[in-house]
Parts: sequence; structure tokens; C-alpha cells
Amino acid sequence: QVQLVESGGGLVQAGGSLRLSCAASGSIYAMGWYRQAPGKQRELVAAITSGGGTNYAGSVKGRFTISRDNTKNTVYLQMNSLKPEDTAVYYCAAGKLLLPRDYWGQGTQVTVSS
Repeated sequence: QVQLVESGGGLVQAGGSLRLSCAASGSIYAMGWYRQAPGKQRELVAAITSGGGTNYAGSVKGRFTISRDNTKNTVYLQMNSLKPEDTAVYYCAAGKLLLPRDYWGQGTQVTVSS
């Protein structure tokens, strides 16, 4: 069983930046971030493999960057040029595929004010 501990998130104005971090209790192939806004389905934001392969949602390409420190089993999500529509609970996930769904963090709120 892999445990995920998230940090970061908060309130920021539109155009601002935030950085999310997620530390895993062990090594795992793929780690990533999903988000869920009120009344909407959870969606993949970005994911990264231990080899550096990435997968981004079209809505965040060019604004968000996912990175990973394999020595710390930690994944980061740098979010720039934030928009109000980025407001959601962001969940860290990990698993065996580039759409990781095997393990989940507790979620962290990101709110972007206009």
C-alpha cells in the first residue's frame, strides 16, 4: 500500500502561480494530479512516469508543469497563469499506468479568484 501526502494549494488571484507537492511512501511507476470542481467529474491534470514521460490535459498545457524527484518519491505540479476555471480540489494519484488511479491522496483545495 502506497500512501500519498499532499502539500501546497490555497487561494491565489487569476494570473498567479501555485505549486503542489505530493510525497509517496514508496517508489511507484506513475504519479500525477487530478482535479474535481463542484458538480464536475474528476479529470486528469497531468501525470509523469519514473522515466520522465508525461501526459497533460489540453486545458493546462503551456501553463502547468509536472516534475518528479525519484530520490524523494515526490511529484510536483507548478501551476502558472492560473484561471478561475482552475478552481478545484486537486488530488495526487499514483499507480502502474500513465493514468494513475491505484492510490489517492486526500486532496487539496486550489481557489483562483477573478
